[in-house]
Amino acid sequence: MMEGRDEFLCGVVEGFYGRPWSVEQRKVLFQWMQIWGLNTYLYGPKDDLKHRLLWREVYSADEEAQLKALVCEAELRGLRFVYALSPGQDIVFSSPCDLTLLKRKLRQVADLGCQAFALLFDDIDHSMCQSDTEAFSSFAHAQVSVANEIFHFLGEPPVFLFCPTEYCSSLCIPSVSKSPYLLTIGEDLLPGISIIWTGNKVISWELSADSLAEVQSVLRRPPLVWDNLHANDYDSRRVFLGPFKGRPRGLRAHLSGLLLNPNCEFEANFIPLHTLGSWHKEVKVEGKGDEEAYSVERALSAALQDWMKELSHPLQPGRQVRPVDLKHSTPSVKSKSSDSSENQHGAQPKSPITSSQSSGALASNEIPADPVTSQDLKAAENQVSRSSSHEKTSRKGLCSGRSPLSEDQVRLLVGLYYLPHEHGPPAQSLLQDLTWLKANCHCVSVNGNGKKASPQKVEEWRARAGRFLALCDDVALLHSTVVNSINRAVLYDLYPYIWDLRNTLLVAKAFICWLEGRIMSESSPLGSWKNCFHWCGASSGAELLGVEAEPWVFKGGLSGEVQMLLPVGNSSELFSHPPPLFPTSRLYNIRPFQQKDKVELYQILHQLHQGGREGQDAAIPHPDFIGDRCLGASLALCPEYSLVLEDELGVCGCALGILDVRSFSKRFQATWLPAMWDKYPSRSHRPNGHTATKEALLYFHEEQVYPDSLLYHFPSQLRLEALPELVDCSVSRSLLTALLTALKANGSQGVFCEVQPTDVLRIEFLTKLGFLEILCGEARPREGVVLGRLL
Repeated sequence: MMEGRDEFLCGVVEGFYGRPWSVEQRKVLFQWMQIWGLNTYLYGPKDDLKHRLLWREVYSADEEAQLKALVCEAELRGLRFVYALSPGQDIVFSSPCDLTLLKRKLRQVADLGCQAFALLFDDIDHSMCQSDTEAFSSFAHAQVSVANEIFHFLGEPPVFLFCPTEYCSSLCIPSVSKSPYLLTIGEDLLPGISIIWTGNKVISWELSADSLAEVQSVLRRPPLVWDNLHANDYDSRRVFLGPFKGRPRGLRAHLSGLLLNPNCEFEANFIPLHTLGSWHKEVKVEGKGDEEAYSVERALSAALQDWMKELSHPLQPGRQVRPVDLKHSTPSVKSKSSDSSENQHGAQPKSPITSSQSSGALASNEIPADPVTSQDLKAAENQVSRSSSHEKTSRKGLCSGRSPLSEDQVRLLVGLYYLPHEHGPPAQSLLQDLTWLKANCHCVSVNGNGKKASPQKVEEWRARAGRFLALCDDVALLHSTVVNSINRAVLYDLYPYIWDLRNTLLVAKAFICWLEGRIMSESSPLGSWKNCFHWCGASSGAELLGVEAEPWVFKGGLSGEVQMLLPVGNSSELFSHPPPLFPTSRLYNIRPFQQKDKVELYQILHQLHQGGREGQDAAIPHPDFIGDRCLGASLALCPEYSLVLEDELGVCGCALGILDVRSFSKRFQATWLPAMWDKYPSRSHRPNGHTATKEALLYFHEEQVYPDSLLYHFPSQLRLEALPELVDCSVSRSLLTALLTALKANGSQGVFCEVQPTDVLRIEFLTKLGFLEILCGEARPREGVVLGRLL
């Protein structure tokens, strides 16, 4: 065990909110720290009940054994194990009983071999109870009294840390140098106690020597930095894989140590901690020239190479090694019938599941999910397989063995999830191209808003669109490769984030594909591109944050910024949803409808209809009837709002929209219905024709009328269809979102759809996406339930 108060403490603080790491993960962490030259681990997970909420309770015999094993493991590897307790939420500082319980708890840990401790009073209310107000002149005096007594009680250990309630510049009232709280702490806290500090902010973009010198002067000792640079517990859509940076060499003179509070997901911390080790090795060596100083790029390259080796290890969640089995398939490569059950699982949005929370699935505690169609459950029961005619291509990667990520993919992964205040190069490229394409879409609009764009500008737009789409494809392939990765521990920790970005980019890619030539002119009565996007600023989220803002001001990271660049970006319910029960590597694509898709879409509708009706309409004489009834008019009269969902096997779904139902109805009556009257006479030519068939054929001879009160607020209509055996039910959400994006881009203020009242699953699916029943009883057309949502 390393001794002495003068040693610079550099390492890890497990101090985040969320599920604490497992014992196995901490032991792996200690191995990493030993290899990378780090020397200190601080145990302080906020959601360990006996660390914070139930701090008065002592550990059980089993818990004692686990904690002692960790203390011994740290000592064997030359690390200092610091045990922290957070009693500040409900401690009565003047209570002898609470002080006795605090001493009992820390004595128990000291008897396990721990020789370093910390008292944390962060993230608590400044107010005191009446007895404390009578006993102490201030909140700071109350904390100092307890901390000093505990320090004496433990025999004045070489390392004893204190986290103040004002632990960064932005929390100091009125400022660092004039804060009565900090001045009291600095003056009255015993000099052998180190004080924790996070910098100018809770999550500091940079740490400067000047600001730390000021803090050192007020505290009368060099602070120890609790560095939240890579912490991600404040945003369930963000994870940070980038290098340790923004902490120059000159800080060492103003610090007693630096501990990195990293990502909640253990496997996400390899590069952050590896590069922290490189930083520590460089800054602790005095007299090095600039050419030998810490280089972020050099440290990142070294960490990437080592992480590549780590990613090639066949690890189970929880860091358990398993035999390599290259013939074993992923959960997503089961038969199509077994895949279909995945379409029935999901949950309300919540934080991503980490590997310590689940051993058999990414989200073992998920509740039944949003269905895609009314045939979903029946498909699961009957194990419906897609027609062999759809077997156009083999599943790329679906039936292959486990494999590691390539170096390019690892660099892409890190660049997409870089740092809280800074995007990596691929993320910057995505945002810059999407912003430019949005701003210059008039070059490829229907009539260029009255101005014909130069061929060079049109070519530039298409070139940047191609680059954007290619990068979206790279992210989709990255998602597929991560799912098939041999290292399942990394998969389970990072999958929710990559899955979320994959889905967001699926919508963004579909939007850019749809954009060319489909934006209406400024004279459109339904609105314009300009009016539609008045809410979208010229700056990206990262630019809007600024140096002084906390990263949680803008939610969602890269996914959130891409989302906000889309017309429906403010509708979070369309983008925030949990990953499926089992990860799937299948590749999906959403694109505008092409005439060649009509045959496959009609086949899909026929399959869905037969599966749901159990063949009762088998007597319908024409194979196109179901397709004509459900899709034909939209595909013929407004194909520009028809989107197709496809995977590696072919077309598997569609979303059809009608921008202006009033205008569409006129064309429907004038052109489409007469053609259908000729194709499907109202009375069957067969004397013994099926009754259901006759009733179905009457569909084309009845006028469909929606009330003006509906169309005033909801001028647009949609229809969503997808095969029940979709492996990832979230793609149906993305498909619907992509259609809503297109409708909103051309000025739609609201959209509705008609659902059969018995189609409970579809109603639930749409309700979770913000749809509400807007017509019922006598007001609703035919027998359908009309659901709508504003855009």
